[in-house]
Amino acid sequence: MAEDLALDLEELRHLHSIAKRPRILNLISSEILNLEKLSKAPVNEPTSQAPTPIPAAVKVASTPAVSYVTLGSFSWEQDNDKVKIYISLEGVDQEKMETEFKPMSVDVKFHDVQGKNFRCAIPKLNKEILPEKCKVLVKPNRVVITLIKASKGNWLDLQYKEDKLKPNLDKERDPMAGIMDLMKNMYEEGDDEMKRTIAKAWSDARSGKTADPLKGFN
Repeated sequence: MAEDLALDLEELRHLHSIAKRPRILNLISSEILNLEKLSKAPVNEPTSQAPTPIPAAVKVASTPAVSYVTLGSFSWEQDNDKVKIYISLEGVDQEKMETEFKPMSVDVKFHDVQGKNFRCAIPKLNKEILPEKCKVLVKPNRVVITLIKASKGNWLDLQYKEDKLKPNLDKERDPMAGIMDLMKNMYEEGDDEMKRTIAKAWSDARSGKTADPLKGFN
């Protein structure tokens, strides 16, 4: 490119020396000046840009799920205000223990105890407790969990157990029991005539003369 500019300048200068008309001379002079500026300007060599490195995807290590050994065997006692749960477990670190107390549940986790993780959980207590007042005491050979009762009194059991006998008793109840109760109330509140009528209907029903004790009132 520099050689081409030098040749162009040489030719323009030659033309300028032989030109006669003022306008032509001005045009040639202007072009000579432009070429002289280009010849003096620094030549920028094209530079190659390094490709922008693409960051590799960062692999996040997945945390394995923690497995626990359930502590299903423990003893407990109570007084009017609190319940104490005793767990036989050696090597418990207070700093590696996780507790969760709720009004109707208890969940205590013991991490890294003799190479294992243990858990004592009661998903539904017999009655409500005060979570903010409950605590766990770690001793050399056992752990004591103290639950503060929301209301004073005796618990029949530590865990809530649904009364499965109650629905059966309702189903097995004598369908005539309601009628007998009604007759009993009528007898107690009725006059002498009413009492004699009810007594006769009751007697007939018991002796099998009639299946409906109210039939005598029709």
